[in-house]
Parts: sequence; structure tokens; C-alpha cells
Amino acid sequence: MSVLSSVRVASAVALGMQRLSPVGIRLAARGKPTPFPECRADVEEISVPTALGPARAFVYRPVDRDPGADPNLPVHVNFHGGGYVMRDVQLDDPLCRYLAAEAGVVVVNVDYVVAPQHRFPAAPHQAYEVVRWITDHGEANGWDGTRLTVGGQSAGGALAAAVARQALEHGDPLIGLQVLHYPPLDLVTHARDKVAAGTNPMIKPWMGDVFDNAYIPDPAMRADRLASPANAADDADLTGIAPAVVLTCELDRLRGDGEAYAVRLRAVGALVAHVDIPGADHAYDMDDLETARRTYAFIAERLREVAQQSAPSA
Repeated sequence: MSVLSSVRVASAVALGMQRLSPVGIRLAARGKPTPFPECRADVEEISVPTALGPARAFVYRPVDRDPGADPNLPVHVNFHGGGYVMRDVQLDDPLCRYLAAEAGVVVVNVDYVVAPQHRFPAAPHQAYEVVRWITDHGEANGWDGTRLTVGGQSAGGALAAAVARQALEHGDPLIGLQVLHYPPLDLVTHARDKVAAGTNPMIKPWMGDVFDNAYIPDPAMRADRLASPANAADDADLTGIAPAVVLTCELDRLRGDGEAYAVRLRAVGALVAHVDIPGADHAYDMDDLETARRTYAFIAERLREVAQQSAPSA
């Protein structure tokens, strides 16, 4: 199913029709329930200009809103996973619908460039450009770019961290929260040298070879701060970086990446929370919907808190 088809499906769900998202179709084929059918959102495709060409993005707006509420809601920018090589933007449809409905924010789900067609640092640079555009063009699009959060799963979480790092270095935009969900944050250390608590971890050592070689063929470049902020080679002062929620998985081979970065963020007062999800492995939320619901609810609550703290005065 194409990404455009997924948008049409999501829009149909928002209208109350009995249609499934792409993830819902895949789960239904395995005899599993549709993820979060009660979470409705209006979905629109937009194009964001960047130096690498237009970046496609999908805007999720909550359906059930207080008529007297601020017309321009806070905005959360989401980056999907996929090892920097797969354009899996549609897989985050359940998360985006959930956050729009439960956190009461506009969610912009970004279809960023991937390797090997676009190697590092193309993706983090484009991700930052997209976030800057979203910040500057909120009024025309129905969101408040001054009330901004970013986040992502797996490689998308690493891109969110890279956006926050560039925002720190450039002095803008102001990011209220970065949500890093099982991110790979140390590409210097090979996957085979990362310890997994589970007996059959989802991330295999060969995946590190495939993804890392496609994304950053030159091993020396993998120490860059936009690729490996959890590695000891990056020792810059992170004071002032956006507050962060780091979510790791007990059985994930990449657990140590998130743990190390959480320690680094805590040292500069930027760690809001580090949650280690028990019994979960990498990408657990694609299959374990009950655990995913609890995690998504936690993320939604953190986004609501940021929105309330930054709400404009009456």
C-alpha cells in the first residue's frame, strides 16, 4: 500500500468509516486487533521545502476539540524509524493518531530522505530544516510553532536528538521536549559489541553492517555528534539542550545507547525522564499493543505537560 493510500485510510478512520491503517491491515492479517481505532485524526499531506528537495509530511489534527480552544495547537514533529534506509513513515500512523487525539496536539509525521541515495548527514540536516520550517509556518497551517516538541522511534529518535543538537548549536528553534524512543545513538560501537538482555534480540549484528554501511560508509564519520551523541568521542557541553524523555527497552541491543545518553543529559539538567520498558525489545510497539498503549499514554502526558507550561496567557 502506498503512503498516499495510508493517508486516505487514516482520513477515513477520522470520518468514522470502518477502514484500517496500513499497520492495522498488517495486524489484521496476523489476527491481531486494529491499533487504537478510537483515536481519530484528520490527516493532510503537505510538502516542506528543503535544500534536498521537498520533504513530504503528514499532518494529524485532533478531531474532538473544545470549540473555544486555541485554534493553533502545539505541534509535535515525529520522525519514523527504519535504520536510516527505509521510508516507513506510514508505520507511525497509530502513534501519530494517538498523540493527536490524546495529547491534543498537531502531529507532523516527516518522510525524510534515506540512504544510500542520501547518506549522512543528509537526513539530520533535512530534519532540522523541516523543523525550522514548521516553526516558522505555524500560523498559516493551523499550529503554534512556538510550542514545539520533537520525537521519533529508533532511527527517528536519533534524528530527533540530532535536531535538538542543531537547535542548541544554532540557538533556535526553541524545543520544549525531545522524545527519544529506543534510539541508536552510538554508531561507533558495532552492534555485535552491544549487549542484549534477550536470547533472540530483534536487532541482529548483521543489521548494523547493512544499515551503518549504507548510512555512513566511512567509519571515521560515525563519531559525528549528529550520529553518535552517546559515544565518548562526543564530549561537548550540552548545557541548554532541549529537555528530553528517553525510552529504552529491557531486551533491546540498543538499550545501552539510550542509557548512556540519558546519563549525559541528566548531567546537564536536561533529562525529564528515562523509562526502561520491562520485557520489551526494539520496535515492540509494532506488535505488543498493550505495552505500546501504556508507552504512548506516557508520551502523550509529557506532551500535554509541555503544552500547558507554554500555553499563551489569556
